[in-house]
Amino acid sequence: MSNDNDDVKAVERLGETRDAIVAELRKTIVGMDEVVDEIMISIFARGHCLLVGVPGLAKTLLVSSLAEALSLSFKRIQFTPDLMPSDITGSELLQEDPETHERRFKFQKGPVFTNLLLADEINRTPPKTQAALLEAMQEKTVSSGGVDYKLDEPFFVLATQNPIEQEGTYPLPEAQLDRFLFNIIVKYPSKSEELDIMRSVTTDEVPHLNKVVDAATIIDFQRLVRRIPVAEDVFEYAANLVRATRADEEEAPDFVKKLMAWGAGPRAAINLILAGKARAALRGRCYVSIEDIQSVALPVLRHRIIPNFSARSEGMTSSDLVERLLKEIPQEPRG
Repeated sequence: MSNDNDDVKAVERLGETRDAIVAELRKTIVGMDEVVDEIMISIFARGHCLLVGVPGLAKTLLVSSLAEALSLSFKRIQFTPDLMPSDITGSELLQEDPETHERRFKFQKGPVFTNLLLADEINRTPPKTQAALLEAMQEKTVSSGGVDYKLDEPFFVLATQNPIEQEGTYPLPEAQLDRFLFNIIVKYPSKSEELDIMRSVTTDEVPHLNKVVDAATIIDFQRLVRRIPVAEDVFEYAANLVRATRADEEEAPDFVKKLMAWGAGPRAAINLILAGKARAALRGRCYVSIEDIQSVALPVLRHRIIPNFSARSEGMTSSDLVERLLKEIPQEPRG
């Protein structure tokens, strides 16, 4: 089957491409290995990311560097309390024809018409404006004046959220959080990484990033990821993991019934498989292992489950509950 052989070679190429992209990012980004890995999985799984971390951790630099290495257009929106939906999607402007002097409305595209969109501090804007972005992410189109405008492909949103609960923030509702493939926690750098950052940023050298791939190649790789086969026991494991987060399921562990207010929906199981496929392909493999599912479980599930008051009073986070589930859910198919 030549098609299968072609896919095997393409997966090897994707693995090499990943290494080349990471090598380019290393010119500007110090550390953040896990974050870079998870963003790459998101891009090739055709998903969006929510990055949670305090300001000043080079999130913007990471996204702009990624856009450069991937030859993608990049725009950044700073979310503020007075940001309007049209500031994201675009608006109808009244324009006059210079010859006929006839006036008509023309749609002026907003910053959402790009390949890589950084939505900075998404929780600082009211729900109506958040919803405008999330709708565009879901539908991949913007409607204006009865006309649908298709967004550029590939299209990838990286939204940042400040973890510190501050005045004037509007947390994303659970249904909207569910639109994000991954919720990635950006941590502080280690001491040696911080020293490297200080050394590199305080010079006048501006690193030049080479373009590794282009938009068309990324779309081909995204299609390739979808073709990666998944064994039945891996499907079974992903389903068991997601179903175990629901307190009203018979097979849910006792600690879930005691500590979970709300479990993950079916989109979580779909995203576990898609992210598992992308992780395998990025590592040059043509099959998905249970270890792939376990590796992506935290970023896929942590924003889709809600610990109850009991769990919160014990200081447990959604990440703690996912980690405990990974230890408890058997890897072997149930008889």
